[in-house]
Amino acid sequence: MQWMIYGANGYTGRLIAAEAAKRGLQPVLAGRNEAALRAQADELGLRWRQFTLDIPGAVEEGLRGIDLVLHCAGPFSATSAPMLEGCLATRTHYLDITGEIDVFAHCHAQHARAQDARIVVTPGVGFDVVPSDCLAAQLHRDCPWATSLVLAFEGGGGFSPDTAKTSVEGLGSGGRVRENGELRRVPLAWKTRTFTRDGVDRVAMTIPWGDVYTAHVSTGIPNIEVYTTASPKSIARIRRLRMLGPLLRTQFVQRWLKRRVERSVKGPDAQTRADTQAHFWGEVRGNGRAQVRRMVTPNGYALTVDASLGIVQCFLDNPPPPGGYYTPSQLMGPDYVLELPGVEIEGPA
Repeated sequence: MQWMIYGANGYTGRLIAAEAAKRGLQPVLAGRNEAALRAQADELGLRWRQFTLDIPGAVEEGLRGIDLVLHCAGPFSATSAPMLEGCLATRTHYLDITGEIDVFAHCHAQHARAQDARIVVTPGVGFDVVPSDCLAAQLHRDCPWATSLVLAFEGGGGFSPDTAKTSVEGLGSGGRVRENGELRRVPLAWKTRTFTRDGVDRVAMTIPWGDVYTAHVSTGIPNIEVYTTASPKSIARIRRLRMLGPLLRTQFVQRWLKRRVERSVKGPDAQTRADTQAHFWGEVRGNGRAQVRRMVTPNGYALTVDASLGIVQCFLDNPPPPGGYYTPSQLMGPDYVLELPGVEIEGPA
């Protein structure tokens, strides 16, 4: 099987490419920047291809002979659809590391086309959303009576440039939750609550994390909220942005904010990634019962490398499953995250 990392010279793509080469997996490196790709490929001893995603014919030509692509070039709101169209045309399995609800929804909507093309379509094979999706699936497996699901996480180490740009897009879009099986738009930081770690309460706010979409697909649970920890001051600032929603959605402001991200956000360095962890909470309720589970993982970018390459390795070693859309837990099983280095279930909160 020939496979490709697209966006290989971006922050996360570089981490994945370096580890893939270390493991002897031999991906083809691809992206827009020919000079950067050539230098990276020479350093790692890998092949490379340059193509952009804004010309459909170029995408299909770039994917020629490729059996699987791991798409790492964000923001995925702009890049996922053209890459997926290319994969459907060339019958190339599609994986990406998005966390964007609308991207999950678009990929899911292509389920029948993916079946016809006999390709697997699985977005979100990194920190977004492997650990939280697997945690949700574990809770549903053990608590089939659940009618509501709350997920929360506390990450450390900072953002990559593409993740920061995605957050900028989210400022203008507001929040999302799942109610009675339907997606619902809500204000930024719509709700707050606390989660306990090491005996200390962490304040958290609702965010439009990908699990609002994917956890419903994985579990069928109709009511889902996702939280991330934040300081009370940060929550107050975000709530003040609600009144600026129309302005934050304008192309001018979006471009200005993203240019600021490009100048100032570089992503966590190796020491920061090694020194930081992420903590997850999962809580289900229904029929007067409740269960809570906690999980600790490595830094999000370190987990993305291991989770995505573990899924690629599965394709390299085994016949692929039938074509169609899968969430990570549907593709790999609810306990897949526990196979990754440094991931542990901590028990009830």
